[in-house]
Amino acid sequence: MRALTKIRLGTRGSELARTQSEMVAQSLREQGLEVELQIVKTHGDESASSLAQLGGVGVFAAALRCALLDGSCDIAVHSFKDLPTAPVPGLSIAAVPSGVASHDVLCARDGLTLASLPAGATVGTGSPRRAAQIRTLRPDLRLVDIRGNIGTRLARVKGHSRIVPGDLDAVVLAYAGLDRLGITDAITEHLTILPAAAQGRLAVECRNTDAPWNSESELAQALANLDDPHARFAAVAERAVLEGLQAGCAAPVGVHCDDSSLRTAVFSSDGHKHVSVTLPLPAISDLATIVERDTAAREFGLRAASSLLQQGAADITDLQASKTRGMDGVHDAELLWRPGISGPNDDGADVSVHD
Repeated sequence: MRALTKIRLGTRGSELARTQSEMVAQSLREQGLEVELQIVKTHGDESASSLAQLGGVGVFAAALRCALLDGSCDIAVHSFKDLPTAPVPGLSIAAVPSGVASHDVLCARDGLTLASLPAGATVGTGSPRRAAQIRTLRPDLRLVDIRGNIGTRLARVKGHSRIVPGDLDAVVLAYAGLDRLGITDAITEHLTILPAAAQGRLAVECRNTDAPWNSESELAQALANLDDPHARFAAVAERAVLEGLQAGCAAPVGVHCDDSSLRTAVFSSDGHKHVSVTLPLPAISDLATIVERDTAAREFGLRAASSLLQQGAADITDLQASKTRGMDGVHDAELLWRPGISGPNDDGADVSVHD
């Protein structure tokens, strides 16, 4: 295939962001395109505050999207769970590549598991979703609000770093980021708590004019080839749950769509209450186009959200809160975990911060 003019792929500058973007770039190069990574700085990179206190929607994705819209780059790679559920005029998610496992993991000192951590042990997470579910399982643990990239978070675990002494007994992270960086040896337990919507999935975004359903260009065709229909259906359905709930980024909502069903739940911040629903996966074999599959996936996720709301999801947590109260370094008060920024960000869920 003849190579096009060089494709500029927008990415954040962190190690994980560049690693994930390079994965996409290499897949496009294998189809004959010339691709270069272009680093785009975001407000989220510059903020030292807790993600739950940041005052914008999609802070980690906004700069990348602006670069797409102003023509500074041609495509952008996001962690799909970073993106607000509302579409951006002029932009399209052109591809959702095959992903890795979406679950969360525990990285603890001395090889400890969640069950074997001593009472009062400190566990780091910036995610109210994770915190609520951990509180359900281990109400005797102390949860510490943390932020930063994977290396920064792992360094806070006692004994993990030879340079930093560490102040935590464990942190909870997404398996996907650790796997992509090749550091899964830090994992001491694979957790069964419900992940965030689209966790582990990448989203390749482009201008509408380059989307596969609007163009027959080489770039559009390459993006279509990169798209995994099953990964895309799952991610769109999971994000539609958040859309239907009108959930803020700090809302304690877990959701997972696999080959057979969609499971989702909303938790109270203290972990004492929850409502949940499991729906069998509809057949998608007859849905020939990306647009048809996206429509079906969205309707499926919205149906799950409607069921949660009928069960009283809005009564056990403030799904639509637009900002949170300040957080102390170590906190246990329910009020400190109220939902925040609109959009499905969770725990600094950008590709560099993960979780």
